[in-house]
Amino acid sequence: MKITVPELALVALVGASGSGKSTFARSHFRPTEILSSDFFRGLVRDDENDQSATKDAFDVLHYVAAKRLAAGKMVVVDATNVQPESRKPLVALAREYHCIPVAIVLDLPERVCQDRNKARPDRDFGPHVVRNHVRTLRQSLRGLEREGFRHVFVLRSEEEIAAATVTREPLYNDRKADHGPFDIIGDVHGCFDELTALLTRLGYAVDGFAVRPPEGRKAVFLGDLVDRGPKSPDVLRLVMGMVADGTALCVPGNHDMKLLRKLRGRDVQITHGLAETLEQLAGETPEFVAQVRAFLDGLVSHYVLDGGKLVVAHAGMKAEMQGRGSGKVRDFALYGETTGETDEFGLPVRHNWAAEYRGAATVVYGHTPVPAPEWLNHTLNPRVPRVV
Repeated sequence: MKITVPELALVALVGASGSGKSTFARSHFRPTEILSSDFFRGLVRDDENDQSATKDAFDVLHYVAAKRLAAGKMVVVDATNVQPESRKPLVALAREYHCIPVAIVLDLPERVCQDRNKARPDRDFGPHVVRNHVRTLRQSLRGLEREGFRHVFVLRSEEEIAAATVTREPLYNDRKADHGPFDIIGDVHGCFDELTALLTRLGYAVDGFAVRPPEGRKAVFLGDLVDRGPKSPDVLRLVMGMVADGTALCVPGNHDMKLLRKLRGRDVQITHGLAETLEQLAGETPEFVAQVRAFLDGLVSHYVLDGGKLVVAHAGMKAEMQGRGSGKVRDFALYGETTGETDEFGLPVRHNWAAEYRGAATVVYGHTPVPAPEWLNHTLNPRVPRVV
C-alpha cells in the first residue's frame, strides 16, 4: 500500500500492543516526529512500562504535539490509540492547529501480537490485554472517519506492513514555487467587459475567451467571479480557461460557493445577485454548467506563493492559518471574521483582522469594498467598487 500523508499532519498510529507500531514509525518517519507514549512514561517516571504514569505521560505528549503543530511540524503519535477516547484529543489537536488528522492502522491477527509480546521481557502483562486491544480496535475501525480522521489507512498483515511505503505531499494551497510576477484581481462579480478591459490594460492579449499573459506574468483571481454583474457565465468561461491553461490561479469567494451549493441542489437563499447568475446560466448548455460545478468544487481556499512571502485569499488569512487546511481555514478565507453583530442594514459586522495582523507574509484579499487600496500591516485589499 502506498500511504500518502500531507506534509503537515497529525498521524495517529493505531494498533494493539505487539502490532509493530514503533518499528513502523522508525521506518517511515524522522525520530523527532515520533512521539511515543512509552518514551513519555519513561520521561515522567523513569519506567516506560509504568501504566500508572499514563495520564501524566499523555499530558506531556499532547503538550509537545501542540508545540510541534504550532511550528508547522509533523507529529506521529506512537501509542495503541485503540480506544475512541484516546483518539479524540488527537483529532482535537489537529483541528486546533488547522492540520490534517491521519490514522494508520496496524490490524494484525491477535496471535501475531501475542507471540511478539511473549518474546519481549518488558511485556509481562497477561494475554487478555492484547485480546482487549484487538477487540476494541475492530469495534471502532469503521468509525475512524466519523471521528474526524481525514485519511485512514489499514494494514492487515505482516506482508502489507513490510511492503507499505509512506510519501508526503504538499497541501493544495502550497504554491511557494510560483514566483510571479502576479496580477491580483479582486471580485469581478460578473463584469466581463470590465475584466477584459482591465486585462488588456495590464498587457494581456485577450481574444474572446482566449487570454495570453505577458511573458512570465500570471493572474490571480480573488474569488466572487459571479453575481450582480450581467455576464457571470462569460467571466467563468474566461477564468476557467486561464486556470486550465496555467496562466491564472483562482481562489473561491463566498458568492462562488453559494452558487456551487445551489448547483448541487442545496436549498440556498436566492439573494445578493444569485438570481441573475442562475438566469444567465439557464441559457448555457448542461455541459457548461457541469464544468462550472466541477471548477468551483476544485477551488482551494487560499494560496501561499513566492516562497511563502505572499498569501492570497478572498476575505483574508490569519498568520496561524496560512498554508494549513481545515474547515475553519476555509471559512475564514471565504468570510473573514465577524463579531456576531449586524449593522443598520442587517449585514454582519466584520472584525478588522488586518489591524491585528503581524505575519511575515503579505496577504492580498478582497471581499469587502474599500474606497481605495490601502496597505495595513502587510495586508492589502485592492477591491474598489468599480474598475476605473
